[in-house]
Amino acid sequence: MKKKDNPGVYLPPPLIYVFVFLFSLWVNKMVPLREELTGKKYSLTMGILFILIAAMIIFAAIFRFIISGNTLVTIKPAKSLQAIGIYRVSRNPMYLGLVFLYTGLAFLKGNTWTILFIPLIIIFVQAFVIRKEEKYLLRTFGNEYENYRSKVRRWL
Repeated sequence: MKKKDNPGVYLPPPLIYVFVFLFSLWVNKMVPLREELTGKKYSLTMGILFILIAAMIIFAAIFRFIISGNTLVTIKPAKSLQAIGIYRVSRNPMYLGLVFLYTGLAFLKGNTWTILFIPLIIIFVQAFVIRKEEKYLLRTFGNEYENYRSKVRRWL
């Protein structure tokens, strides 16, 4: 493993979710949509449920990073491949957790645009973050990562 090597992801991925969320609020001011997709009756319950699931997923993922001595900073090299715990279910549990968090906040906000932009976030993170990270992991961990990738799904 090269000391200076990293995935080349320079924008912290959580900021992508924040930017899209704020953009969706702006779009809603410009082109308001009725709240039929979210509805007020279940928005609070769904919002809280998604946020709780997000918290569990994100906590489990961060916990694995901390106990393995890895960093969450995407411009620093990985010390080891994460393949146990929550990482046996998803190769990207932090991004998955952030999608759940974003969805929960969308329900709480009651903004239909925010919900409609969920696929945009997934596509963007997939194209500009995950692909770079996967190339880096393959370059760094080789067959170990290839074997892991063949057994564990990218999202769920």
